[in-house]
Amino acid sequence: MTGSTTQGIKTVLHPVTDLAAAKAVFTALLGVEPQHDAPYYVGYEVEGQHIGLVPGGAAQGMTGPVAYWHVSDIEAKLAELTAAGASVKDAVKEVGPGRRVATVTDADGNVLGLLQDQ
Repeated sequence: MTGSTTQGIKTVLHPVTDLAAAKAVFTALLGVEPQHDAPYYVGYEVEGQHIGLVPGGAAQGMTGPVAYWHVSDIEAKLAELTAAGASVKDAVKEVGPGRRVATVTDADGNVLGLLQDQ
């Protein structure tokens, strides 16, 4: 049925308004210190998953946590999803060396993230 595959949900980003408070809660929840800790982003690596805190995420259009499906070919998967009825929310963009992301919404308005590491 599909030409491109997913490698599962490996990244979940959470919009936060108070980074220090969110960091305290997520550090307690996950039981580890963040591997990336900056004023613009805090990231944890736990059991093969990346959990990120995005300060000001709401201002960037994040209405809640976004689960990112890791894919081998983001352009192909985006084409498959739009052909199936999803709408592009955020077009493919590079967010770091070799890392590309995009988001779509399904018929119910749920946001689905796509992430490709090169």
